[in-house]
Formats: sequence, structure tokens, C-alpha cells
Amino acid sequence: QAGATRIVMLDIHSLQTIGYFDIPVDHIYGETVILDYLTSKDFSPKDLVVVSPDVGGVPRARAFAKKLCDAPLAIIDKRRTGHNQAESLTVIGDVSGRTAILIDDMIDTGGTICAGARLLRQQGAKRVIACATHPVFSPPASERLSADGLFEQVVVTNSIPIQQERTFPQLQVLSVANMLGEAIWRIHEE
Repeated sequence: QAGATRIVMLDIHSLQTIGYFDIPVDHIYGETVILDYLTSKDFSPKDLVVVSPDVGGVPRARAFAKKLCDAPLAIIDKRRTGHNQAESLTVIGDVSGRTAILIDDMIDTGGTICAGARLLRQQGAKRVIACATHPVFSPPASERLSADGLFEQVVVTNSIPIQQERTFPQLQVLSVANMLGEAIWRIHEE
């Protein structure tokens, strides 16, 4: 209605949404900047395991693991007990003694990803790093994510501005500006 002729989206939560548009839609994945960041770190490929926080995130985690040194995959079998409440039950896959990379598209209240991290620690994960494109960080996310010893790092993009009072020591914010700029330039130049 406002006159847009094309849309560039970053990690849309539900891909089906794209079907509602009658103009071209370009869907860009935020995992690219997260992968660049993680591969710049000194991780041993045999030390890593990519973890999906739920069964619905398995395709995302599998693709991410393949791009991250073809790392093994683990899945958290999770049951929801109510809106924005999750109860993690078990880990499918071997995480013992490894650096677990928990990957999701967004972190809202942090309940799901924190429950997953606690379970991974109980299963012997050496380190847990949470990664997500969109830092929604609805309260009490910051308090949950900054709990001592739960996460070594929480890596997110700047797709959503983070208010200063919602930051915490483990937080690492990566810029998507170059990636989006490049996408817009390529679209413009056809």
C-alpha cells in the first residue's frame, strides 16, 4: 500500500509469510555473519557440535553445521508447557566434552535457549555458545542469558537495536550492515 516494489527480509521467522506478498521478496540469512565470526575463532572442528534447541529448528541447525566445518548435529527434544515456557527433556546426539553451538533464529525471553543450555551442561558440554539473528530480549531475557556459567557467549546480530539496559557481559553483537548493503546493491545492479 505504501508503494514498495520489492522486499529484503532477514531471517523471517516463518518462511510461509513470503507467500503473502505479490512483489519480489529476497530472504537473507543472518547465519552468514555468525558463521564468519565463529570461523574466525580458534575452535577445533572435532571439538564442535551444533545444537538445535527444538525439532523445528533442525533444518537450520543442519545447514549451519554443514557450513561450520561439517560439525556433528545434536537436537534437544523439548516440550512446551505454556506460552513462552519450555521444558527441555533430552539431548539427541553426543555433546560431552564439546563446545556446543546452540543456533536459533531469535531469542525472545531466553527460556528455551537457557533450558537447552542447562541440559547441555548436564550432558557434559564443555562450553555453550548461543547464536541467533534476532535479539528480541523480552524481559527477563538479559537476566536469564547472563546467568553465571550458563553461556560462554551469546552471539546475535544487530537486526534489532538492543537497549543498553538489556546488554550483559557475554553478549557479542555482530553487524549485518555490510551483508544487507551488498544484497541491496546486487539487486539494484541486477
